[in-house]
Amino acid sequence: MLHPRYKQKSPAMLCHAIPLGFTSAMAMASSSLTVLLSFIFLAIAAAEPASGTAQHFLGVNYGRLGDDLPPPHIALEFARSAGAAAVRFYDANATFLAAAASSGLGFVPAVPNELIVSLAASQRAADAWVASTLLPFRRNRRLRYLFVGNEVLSDPTTKSRWSRLVPAITNLRRALRRHGLSRVKVSTTLGMDALVGQNVFPPSAGVFRPDIIDVAVRPLLAFLERTDSYLFFDAYTYFTWSANHTIVPLTYALLEPSPAPGFQYHDPGTGLSYTNLLDHMLDAVVAAMCRAGYCGVRLALAETGWPNAGDLNEFGANVRNAATYNRNVARHLASGAGTPRRPGMRMPALVFALFNENLKGGPGTERHWGLFYPNGSAVYEVDLTGRRPAAPYPPLPPATNDLPYPGKLWCVARTDRHVAVANETAVREQVATACADEAGLCNPVRPGGECHLPDTVAAHASYVFSAHWNRFSKQYGGWCYFAGLAVETTVDPSHGSCKFPSVTPG
Repeated sequence: MLHPRYKQKSPAMLCHAIPLGFTSAMAMASSSLTVLLSFIFLAIAAAEPASGTAQHFLGVNYGRLGDDLPPPHIALEFARSAGAAAVRFYDANATFLAAAASSGLGFVPAVPNELIVSLAASQRAADAWVASTLLPFRRNRRLRYLFVGNEVLSDPTTKSRWSRLVPAITNLRRALRRHGLSRVKVSTTLGMDALVGQNVFPPSAGVFRPDIIDVAVRPLLAFLERTDSYLFFDAYTYFTWSANHTIVPLTYALLEPSPAPGFQYHDPGTGLSYTNLLDHMLDAVVAAMCRAGYCGVRLALAETGWPNAGDLNEFGANVRNAATYNRNVARHLASGAGTPRRPGMRMPALVFALFNENLKGGPGTERHWGLFYPNGSAVYEVDLTGRRPAAPYPPLPPATNDLPYPGKLWCVARTDRHVAVANETAVREQVATACADEAGLCNPVRPGGECHLPDTVAAHASYVFSAHWNRFSKQYGGWCYFAGLAVETTVDPSHGSCKFPSVTPG
């Protein structure tokens, strides 16, 4: 997942359009697990047959932003133990690709975003990259896909890459063919923010953003159609549900059967009914592709999943929901039902992520998407083949945060038992950065201000962190993190005339 400061995948950034169309349907309550998609993946050397007899696979994204992760050969064994059939990397590190190639798993390397411009400008550069990176795996039939960039069109600060994305993809495909790797399908990954307002209500209203449609999306779809490849999307029902939780049932987001009388979403534009949010979101992408003139392009899931923990304001992020979602997704994808708009659709799919990654920034959920802890113990049991029924799984811990925290939250500096920060220099740097974001934000902690006393690094940082979180959490999805130097609290740190700004979840 791409989470720079400008693009936080939080409920605050998602469309809050009221999802009209939910209706009760007792008859549908028992059948909500029969609608979705199945897919073929990386180990198949031939193109997927139209007859739908292809074997089904679900893979896992192998992020490595942790300082405590196991070596790759051990990590890949964990992936196999969870039933993953493939692993996707966010780069093309030779050590990790070699380990994956010898593991028996399918593997998906990636071209980093920063190489896109140079590879688009030079066929020779694309040839050299393929020769040095992928040629050692030419005879390995489990190498079936190459991703060029990750959520490139989500980054407004690097618009220069947008028009270069498809030329880079085209040059790399030529290079693959020249080196005997023509079986490898080339694509990229897009986030749900590729749709206007990230709006999926109703699914038939899905449309690509006007700033990317002509410069990148239509050329990309034309390439994918011509080469019979997939458009890979990142679809997280967690974020869409949390932005609309007062209307969208949690069971709908978790792909769970709804309690009687049951829930459906009726799309007035197509007349189709939906029993789970993942189908719903995927069909919004299908609608956007059709609107762009490429209704036949195949769709795939580059990332999906549910966080197993998060900050106090990130309701619904817990082990019970994460296990429920990924187990249900695995069974759904193995069922072969497809979506209402594309019944019987088969697709590659990858769950995010293999490990909890402690070095990721942003909100707490960013560090808690893993199937495993870095020490190798499972966060929860899951069978990504989709063959294991629900009954044999051991009991899950209860979910205690499925509703927004019912009070105010503050963001304060992490301190020790002596109320001192561990790294004053780092904290001062974070405070200076926060103060530069808005004139006057930090006036209360300056000499003469109502929060200047006590005149300590910890006290000043706590006020600034709370004020900044309050000011920007809704504007761009800001969070209480500040390089890991801040923590949320339910205890009001205000004192005397010094009133700390707060955030109210939900």
